[in-house]
Amino acid sequence: MLTCVREALKNGVAIGAHPSFPDRDNFGRTAMVLPPETVYAQTLYQIGALGAIVQAQGGVMRHVKPHGMLYNQAAKDPHLAQAIAKAVHDYDPSLILVGLAGSELIRAGERYRLVTRQEVFADRGYQADGSLVPRMQPGALIHDEEQALAQTLDMVQAGRVKSVTGVWTTVTAQTVCIHGDGE
Repeated sequence: MLTCVREALKNGVAIGAHPSFPDRDNFGRTAMVLPPETVYAQTLYQIGALGAIVQAQGGVMRHVKPHGMLYNQAAKDPHLAQAIAKAVHDYDPSLILVGLAGSELIRAGERYRLVTRQEVFADRGYQADGSLVPRMQPGALIHDEEQALAQTLDMVQAGRVKSVTGVWTTVTAQTVCIHGDGE
């Protein structure tokens, strides 16, 4: 984390925490059922760890975006979403909370009066309800750059995304995620 923080500061990149489930072996992509209080504590711990490094390097943390399966589960589970929003609020209510557009996480952040940013994905497939297609299902990942660009333009300019079943769904795009790892 120290190296990443130093590089971000050197290059003028906004720094944000990316807390996840305790699942290092699977890069935070395994579904877990944890009590909201545990998720609150783990989220607070992870934000605090990064915050200490950022502060020690003379920087400022700007946002929090849950990672992987924590992100996906918090998009649909109001109790999990509330635990995350509360952790962000209790650590620093000026932090921006990033979550899937139209999700429970965005609603929880708004209840805590956090600044939220509704996120869309350039390189992920969507289901008709506006959620992401699970990674192990067909259509989950978009590898074609032209398709990803077209989807992004639809979301940002027209406020809509075409699901893998062909249904158009309304989305609010305030920030766009483009995965750097190709996955």
